[in-house]
Amino acid sequence: MEQSLLDELKLSLEKEKNNLTQELRGIATPDKNVKGDWDAKYENMGDGWDENAQEVTEYATRVPLEHELEIRLQQVELALQKINDVTYGICDVCKSLIDENRLNANPAAATCVQHAQ
Repeated sequence: MEQSLLDELKLSLEKEKNNLTQELRGIATPDKNVKGDWDAKYENMGDGWDENAQEVTEYATRVPLEHELEIRLQQVELALQKINDVTYGICDVCKSLIDENRLNANPAAATCVQHAQ
């Protein structure tokens, strides 16, 4: 892979990491006991039944969103680590090179198209 493409993909991954971290900070807090884990915020809006219902609804919305953002952040961080380890762009399953078009579409891709399923 050409260095210019690698640099471009790394920059894209770093931007995505920053964006994901900002999004997570809006709805979750980092878990102090588990590195890389986030916990959805549960905000106390009051003591009334309507306020309690709103708290539960917002929390129920945040949990799956937090989970998806956390997974994507882990994928991005792993891709950045692979760049540092000089193993980026190699399929985790068959060890062949991942097509550059796939990496352009998803810089955090860990597998070739054949093994993406």
